[in-house]
Amino acid sequence: MLKTDVFVPSRFEGKGRITLRGVEVPFHTVSEDNVFYDDEGKPIASIFSYSYFRSDVEDVDSRPVIFAFNGGPGTSSMMLHVGLMGPKRIKYGEVDDDGLPLPPYESCDNPQCLLDIADIVMVDPVGTGFGRLIDESKKDLFWGIEADAEALLTFVQAWLARYNRWKSPKYLLGESYGCTRATIAAGMGSLGGAERAYSVTFDGLILIGNTVSVGKYFMQGMQIYPAVLAFPTLAAVNWYHNHPSDQTVEEFVAEAKQFADTEYLLALYQGNSLETEKREQIIERVMYYTGVSREYLEKRALFVEDVEFRREVIRHKGRSVARLDGRITRPLYEPFVDEEKWGIYDDAAEGKYNPFFQSVLCGEVFPMLGIKTDRNFVNSHSLWRKWKYEMKERNTAQSLSAAMRRTPNMRVFFINGWYDICTQIGILYYTLDHSDLPRERVFVKGYPAGHMTYLGEDNIQAVADDIYKFILGGDPTE
Repeated sequence: MLKTDVFVPSRFEGKGRITLRGVEVPFHTVSEDNVFYDDEGKPIASIFSYSYFRSDVEDVDSRPVIFAFNGGPGTSSMMLHVGLMGPKRIKYGEVDDDGLPLPPYESCDNPQCLLDIADIVMVDPVGTGFGRLIDESKKDLFWGIEADAEALLTFVQAWLARYNRWKSPKYLLGESYGCTRATIAAGMGSLGGAERAYSVTFDGLILIGNTVSVGKYFMQGMQIYPAVLAFPTLAAVNWYHNHPSDQTVEEFVAEAKQFADTEYLLALYQGNSLETEKREQIIERVMYYTGVSREYLEKRALFVEDVEFRREVIRHKGRSVARLDGRITRPLYEPFVDEEKWGIYDDAAEGKYNPFFQSVLCGEVFPMLGIKTDRNFVNSHSLWRKWKYEMKERNTAQSLSAAMRRTPNMRVFFINGWYDICTQIGILYYTLDHSDLPRERVFVKGYPAGHMTYLGEDNIQAVADDIYKFILGGDPTE
């Protein structure tokens, strides 16, 4: 990766005030490198953190701390930072429009910020944001499922000691691959890593855009038809664009899931042995729930593939839907052969908000935090290409289950968008049905959103309200 700077450890401080839920909240901030060293004392890597502390709290022992991070692997905390968690955020407009939003970008104070009830630590993992891998020969110590989780735990331990917060309630909030990071870290925190114990337990996990799996990693090794798992999400996207029913999206998706779990699954299993009359009934139902054409289903032997679905569901409108957020669309390529070749790489939501978010983060939030540096901010780094996906110990679901059983009061809140074709809610349902999680402490809620469930003024309010309730010990699904 090209660099425009030389690494020097940095620490910046700032302060501010914001009105949250009718109360003026003063806060101070510390943004800093958390440096890892080798046995000779040489710096090899850094996690960069942005810590928000409420200034008028005396009893910090009982005050929760939320450690929040995005996914990738290779994504900084930018999206969560100025999209949901920080005291300053972007101002949301229309979700779907042609092209990228252009400057000047609008921002606002974030009335949904949780700083009134918890201190917030935004985390840029090694190689993302202002975080750095200084010694390239040490990448295997940080760029892998288990290594990444151990680095996070090492950082959390150091942060708790630095700010004397070991006794505070602790939460991990991860988005996308951040769900994998959070669950593996939670398991290692209670059970230990490959070579050492950490003894860090968490009161709760908040997981946005699920990547927790009963497979080897992500969805690897799952012995179930992907078309069945994707079906609830495909139905939701079809409902959004084509309105096949007067039902709510929740009602329509529930009905579609019931069909997929029973009749559709059996039909796919039967294949050519499916009777003609029954096959016709299945085709009609799949067309109704997903919006794809009869011609498509005939060619694909009744299977609906989620990548192809993105251009099939509203092909009659000359558009394709986005993988990260099925509400967002773009025009289809012409001729169609170009769509076949390049369409998969041109996701309507991919990068749509990056310039918007980074401009607000770098142009408004960093000055508020007192950050003055020549260091290049890397909002995303394609670390997934270099990532070590092997797991020697437990998979993500097993890790989460072990952590919850070792910590009897630990709770987990899964947040998923109905229109998220990237991390589909059907896969979450399957994981919950096939993992050994204490279900009485697991909460699941779907939102009329995509991968980033907080995009949009209505969505950020709903998601923030539910997280707020969860942190206070309530049921966020009620």
